[in-house]
Amino acid sequence: MERIVILSGAGLSAESGLGTFRDEGGIWSRYDLSEVATPEGFARDPAQVHEFYNARRSNAALAVPNPAHKALVRLQSSRDVFLVTQNVDALLDRAGARNVLHMHGRLDRATCAACGETWDAPDVMHPEDPCPGCGTCATRPDVVWFGEMPKGLDLIEERLGDATLFVAIGTSGTVYPAAGFVDIARSAGVPTLELNLEPSGGVFDAGRYGRASRIVPDWVDEVLSRIR
Repeated sequence: MERIVILSGAGLSAESGLGTFRDEGGIWSRYDLSEVATPEGFARDPAQVHEFYNARRSNAALAVPNPAHKALVRLQSSRDVFLVTQNVDALLDRAGARNVLHMHGRLDRATCAACGETWDAPDVMHPEDPCPGCGTCATRPDVVWFGEMPKGLDLIEERLGDATLFVAIGTSGTVYPAAGFVDIARSAGVPTLELNLEPSGGVFDAGRYGRASRIVPDWVDEVLSRIR
């Protein structure tokens, strides 16, 4: 039986209008990452951090899942597929995916830096917002910042070791954690495939290249056409 582990990155959501911190002219270019995407930056200026993530949350709310997101939902509906994403936009969930592991968290969730409780984030967050659990004014977006540990790494490694295929979509295979996932899969004898805009360095066994909205649905169609 096929057991597919899929890791998605920014390239999956790019055609939904969501840029990355590498894009020129986007929201990331207007801020110093060390000031808005680190625990230290939040401690220095929580108002600026909330301003940044309020804007990102607004942009994500306006975005819609593209054909690549929808194709992965089709695949998950008829195959054993474990979806892991580095994206914080929740577009896979909004497309209908189930049990997505958000290793970098979600923009639409909030957490308390004091007690760790999480809840649905409002459209706009402020430094003075109290935690609904402990009452402390230490609420922050439930996203993983630079210097923090991604979520679910143990489970991802476990599923990789039992997979029949590892697929990376829209993320470089030369940058961690994706690079580490490729190593784990290959050491377990699991075939690896990248679906990316361009080759990421020859670390995968195979690759298909182009816009995610085209190559992901095409690949999913091929998988679903195979007799189980």
